[in-house]
Amino acid sequence: TARSLDEARKVAKRIGYPVVVRPSYVLGGRAMQIVFDDKSLRNYMKEAVKVSTDHPILIDKFLEKAIEIDVDCISDGRTSVVAGVMEHIEEAGVHSGDSACCLPPHSLNPKVLREIERQTIAMAKELGVVGLMNVQFAVKDGIIFIIEVNPRASRTVPFVSKAVGKPLAKLAAKAMAGYSLKKQGFTRSIVPPYLSVKEAVFPFEKFSGVDTLLGPEMKSTGEVMGIGRDFGVAFAKAEIAAGTLLPLRGKVFISVNDPDKTMAQPIAQKLLDLGFKLLATRGTQSYLETQGLECESVNKVQEGSPHIVDLLKNGEVSMVINTPLGKDSAQDSYSIRRTALEYGIPYFTTMAAADAAAGGIASMLKKGFTVLSLQNYHQQIGAEVSGMLPAQARA
Repeated sequence: TARSLDEARKVAKRIGYPVVVRPSYVLGGRAMQIVFDDKSLRNYMKEAVKVSTDHPILIDKFLEKAIEIDVDCISDGRTSVVAGVMEHIEEAGVHSGDSACCLPPHSLNPKVLREIERQTIAMAKELGVVGLMNVQFAVKDGIIFIIEVNPRASRTVPFVSKAVGKPLAKLAAKAMAGYSLKKQGFTRSIVPPYLSVKEAVFPFEKFSGVDTLLGPEMKSTGEVMGIGRDFGVAFAKAEIAAGTLLPLRGKVFISVNDPDKTMAQPIAQKLLDLGFKLLATRGTQSYLETQGLECESVNKVQEGSPHIVDLLKNGEVSMVINTPLGKDSAQDSYSIRRTALEYGIPYFTTMAAADAAAGGIASMLKKGFTVLSLQNYHQQIGAEVSGMLPAQARA
């Protein structure tokens, strides 16, 4: 905690940049920011928050390039069951309410999943939870970090309930009223034979001038769900439900910050293999061409017409991938994201989401998908419910 700029600098120096800063006692990540240097910290302390001895600033180490995990657990005080493990698609640093997520996890290794389940049940027991509990983890380089534990229902409970076919709120309420989970017939985790993807819905188009970049402060106003036999199909269905129609052909514009360029290469390759053409600003185009990928250069707005915004307005771009770094970079590329939004062009502001989109497009082109009712999916849930691992991971 810090109550002055001086204190905040000392804390940031001790734990090391980047750090997450936020006021005490806020919900939804209100006024929370990721700060990368002393200058940004000074601006945050002076402009964004009124600092007093009554309202200190909380400062946490920010885990870069970490996978965030949401876990919902239910307990009756004796038996604890992990109801659902959700792997976030956006990296840690995007508010959990704004990130898409997948249940069961689609890329985490079985050992990490087993340890997450063990830690969750241990915490439920130690805290004496009766009812629902939510835990947010982050996994970086195979190491599991606990972000926060909430002994209450989370916004993820309705999604998990639909995914596993169990009314978790009802089970928890009965457990709080004294009915054991054993009596209710819910004593082991359920792992569906399909994947469910939750996607956030944003109100950006209703507010002129608002940027679409995601961060620690929650901006979504709703959520939707897609279900499929593989991750790509489930993600594509969720995007359609959220109003984002992934393109099946055309040109994809890519402009990413330097740390993201290595991640952009395999995504760009996948899009080329699917028959797309690539456009990029000069820095990104130069990098992709050094990797042997064919890519056309296009001007930034400040470099003069014809520039990328002209092409967006002319309907020459099918999808946008844009990841700025820092305030100045975000302002430079704001017009690209805003134009894409206003013209209904799918856009992605994190590499993880862009990779998921490329996978979704691949699944639609190669497999297509069928539509089933939720009840049809629930009928597919069999008796095999050992742990939280998908059947193929256990095999």
